[in-house]
Amino acid sequence: MSELSKLYPNALWENFANICAIPHPSKHEEKLVAWMMEWAKENNIACTKDEIGNLIFKKPATPGMEDRVPVILQAHVDMVPQANASTPHDFLKDPIRPRICEDGWLRATGTTLGADDGIGGAAALAVLASKDVAHGPLEVLLTIDEETGMTGAFGLKKGALEGSILINLDSETEGELYVGCAGGLDGVITMNYDKASVPAGMKGYQIVITGLNGGHSGMDIILGRANANKLMTRLLSKAEECGVRVASFVGGNLRNAIPREAVAVVAVPEKNEKAFTEFICHFAEIAKNEFSATEPNMSIEAKECALPVEVMPEDIQHRLLDMVFALPNGVLRMSDSMPGLVETSNNLAIVKAENGHIEISSLMRSSVDSAKEAVGQRMTAIARLAGAEISLEGAYPGWKPNMESPILQTAKKVYKDEFKKEPAFMAIHAGLECALFSVNYPNWDMISFGPTIMHPHSPDERVNIESVGKFWDFIVALLKNIPKK
Repeated sequence: MSELSKLYPNALWENFANICAIPHPSKHEEKLVAWMMEWAKENNIACTKDEIGNLIFKKPATPGMEDRVPVILQAHVDMVPQANASTPHDFLKDPIRPRICEDGWLRATGTTLGADDGIGGAAALAVLASKDVAHGPLEVLLTIDEETGMTGAFGLKKGALEGSILINLDSETEGELYVGCAGGLDGVITMNYDKASVPAGMKGYQIVITGLNGGHSGMDIILGRANANKLMTRLLSKAEECGVRVASFVGGNLRNAIPREAVAVVAVPEKNEKAFTEFICHFAEIAKNEFSATEPNMSIEAKECALPVEVMPEDIQHRLLDMVFALPNGVLRMSDSMPGLVETSNNLAIVKAENGHIEISSLMRSSVDSAKEAVGQRMTAIARLAGAEISLEGAYPGWKPNMESPILQTAKKVYKDEFKKEPAFMAIHAGLECALFSVNYPNWDMISFGPTIMHPHSPDERVNIESVGKFWDFIVALLKNIPKK
């Protein structure tokens, strides 16, 4: 038994401890999937793996509940792998190391925690194993690769499940019932170039931006945090006045995480070295002042390094920096129908410009499909002006809110009875798998909720321990009160 199993509810936390012990970053969930299938066998629970790799568990109704509407509990098994630069961690081999903090939160040690959506999966397994939770006919769907393309949700076949109510356990604020989400679209810009020789009389420098908070590109995009790629582009564009030539520029590593770090290797004319180093110090002061409220740990440094062998041609360098500078990033429009909700955004997530190849990845989100498409058009126009190619791919729809949803009305009443207060009804500026399920299962009545998780997709991710207890109590009460057929 782990330290976590001392927390309430014990079974959920023990499951989560086991999940943390098994590496399961997106696209590498096979060890965790295998463990879950063995867990089902040991607990005499029917479990199958579909063609794409999703797990489907089935459990009969508890006695006296056979006449209830069949329910599907749903979560995803993968997690976002992000670690601080100072934390050596191999997400394919090393376990997540959760720690209980005195302030009532659970955190990992220098990495993402995987509470998104490990807590949802742990809760679903706890319901399956419980002999005390009353429920009607029950299925549990655990999907793969939600974080990097929703592969599992895309691949779910018609007729794979029998339930008609789906409860998604992947939201991140306790006390809020989610009934809608944004759709998404990936944009990948590419351009090749022939490398150029380094001019004479140059010295090598490495510019490093670290210490940014990053975060979830949907949930945290409204917080106004710095984007390491945008910041580095701004720096390099201004540094061109010192004659800087760029050899490489690499920033960010996940399309759905706000980039926290960026590194550039440059060649600087020896005659301008003093002006360059002074500029870096000045730029760092300006950036820290601009983002003093959101990025208190920002660090921008330039250190002398080996002179690069080759650099980008000047025209390619100009086109790259102009393009990245022009590409949209952050909140682009707020919702008219739901005050305080982001409608449309773009996360300029990854820049890799090195060895003769440039690749820039963005994730566009919007609750309005036409607005999402318009951002794609804007990205295409900018790429075309820069002489680059762009591929728009991985589009998924938004989940349109249905305020008349029967499960929403039931959940509202159950929550009020259980906790003596009204829950909030929300849509979320992030992708939930509910949107994709509605394509093959248009008659599903769906709702999403979860415990309170802060800063997912970053090493600052944490989950409120008390909220997990309330999350569990709500699941138990809701399952008990599912209406009859």
